Amino acid sequence: MRKEPYNLRELLEPAVNALGCELVGIEYLPSGKHSVLRIYIDREDGVTLDDCQQVSYQVSGLLDVEDPVPGQYTLEVSSPGLDRPLFREADFERFAGQPVKIRMALPIEGQRKFTGLLQGVRQGQVILETEDGSEIGLPLDQIEQARLVPVV
Repeated sequence: MRKEPYNLRELLEPAVNALGCELVGIEYLPSGKHSVLRIYIDREDGVTLDDCQQVSYQVSGLLDVEDPVPGQYTLEVSSPGLDRPLFREADFERFAGQPVKIRMALPIEGQRKFTGLLQGVRQGQVILETEDGSEIGLPLDQIEQARLVPVV
């Protein structure tokens, strides 16, 4: 999995939870002065614009004081959306039975992108049921990105 930079979850999760939201995950996309720090939040009854603004204000203050991310970046706070990103092992367990798209950091048998029905995690491997009904294990620590596929 793409690692969150600088243990940001430990720093930010208490503040996000105090506002009644769940910290879904954090992405850091370095690109010089155009870098982006994206924080995904959720709540049972859905995320509002006001939730995003409150979390942004609170998190921005923490980041200014602690300064855990060097350089310039844009802070974005948003809902995970229908194509919710999966970050932690617990996410892969929680959404077992749902269709997912996974991109690996390194190819497995010449392939980096996988789509299938999430079966959970076994021994550090995310298990996918593919279209042909077979199962494939993808090393959790080599997943670059994983997202739910919205069911229409």
